[in-house]
Amino acid sequence: MTNTYFATVARGLEEIAAKELEDLGAKEVIPDFTGVHFQGDKELLYRVNLWSRIIFRVLVPIETVDSDDSTQLYDNVQQIDWSNYLQPDQTFAVNCTGNNQNLNHTHFTALQIKQAIVDYQYQVFQERSDIDVKNPNILINAHIKDNHCIISLDSTGESLHKRGYRPAMGLAPLKETLAAALLKMANWEPNIPFLDPMCGSGILPIEAALQGLNIAPGLYHKQFSFENWQDFDQTLYEKIIQEAEQQQLTNLKAPIFGSDQDFDIIKQAKTNARNCYVNHQIEFSQIELEDVEPPTDQGIIVCNPPYGKRLGNSQELGELYKLLGDVFKQKFKGWTAYVLTGNKELSKQIGLRTSRRLPVYNGSIACTLLKYELY
Repeated sequence: MTNTYFATVARGLEEIAAKELEDLGAKEVIPDFTGVHFQGDKELLYRVNLWSRIIFRVLVPIETVDSDDSTQLYDNVQQIDWSNYLQPDQTFAVNCTGNNQNLNHTHFTALQIKQAIVDYQYQVFQERSDIDVKNPNILINAHIKDNHCIISLDSTGESLHKRGYRPAMGLAPLKETLAAALLKMANWEPNIPFLDPMCGSGILPIEAALQGLNIAPGLYHKQFSFENWQDFDQTLYEKIIQEAEQQQLTNLKAPIFGSDQDFDIIKQAKTNARNCYVNHQIEFSQIELEDVEPPTDQGIIVCNPPYGKRLGNSQELGELYKLLGDVFKQKFKGWTAYVLTGNKELSKQIGLRTSRRLPVYNGSIACTLLKYELY
């Protein structure tokens, strides 16, 4: 049976996510603002949650209702047959996005929907589900647009960017999903040596290792919300899990390196790599930036230096960017470097001509991924 799904994604990554979904077998793929519409069967739903490196979550729309105001929204949500999706012994939560003139507070809108659902349950079952905002069995998403509300089941639960391997974070971490997207934007392939000379808590090298070893990132997810659905197919899901485990590689095709000047941060990176069992695949080193040497004749560098929004002051950062450019120029002939920055003035300090500038968002910060061909 073919269903329509909506994958949520960070702003600016819609096209990359759409390509990933197509590669996973999705049909009728249509990018939208911070999301991608697509179609597929239940097996694809499970597979996307398990394998996607770039999206946050997959929503399954179940009803679109009129919602001019809170009363109309309540009445229409209560008319949905919730017994198909939620039993009284299951907990649930409602996340709401969007607004219109009369429904302009997402928390209030979510409360209206919760009340409509439990009132339905009282009528049908004479009992109701409990609310659990931290770890619900069933997660419901409501999106208000104009005078309509799209009600969806969230198949994912905790966002896919939370791989589960990273209790240890640097001071300004990248989301794992953005790190994976940057690797795609840099056209990195597992047969190309990879280096992040400012690796922080190691997210770029770790995501590269997961890709290089063909490890499905969803294997680190504790539980997906779809596992609590009434139509959950345990046999099908176990088959997909087994296939994913069998497709993993035991060794990288090309080496992956990460370095940072901070000893404690490198310890964090090693802990994170150990948590997803790739610590023996990545060579992490504590090295001052000026002492970094190319570990191979050629390869790809991707790094995310601080750009003043969270860390450091502009003068120190200007010197850091100049040093980064000097290291590239003097030592890394034959390599290609990519630098993510949210500060145009700082990027000028690198002192090298860019061959490409790719717009991307790091959270709410408008950034650019700068490409340098090092000859």
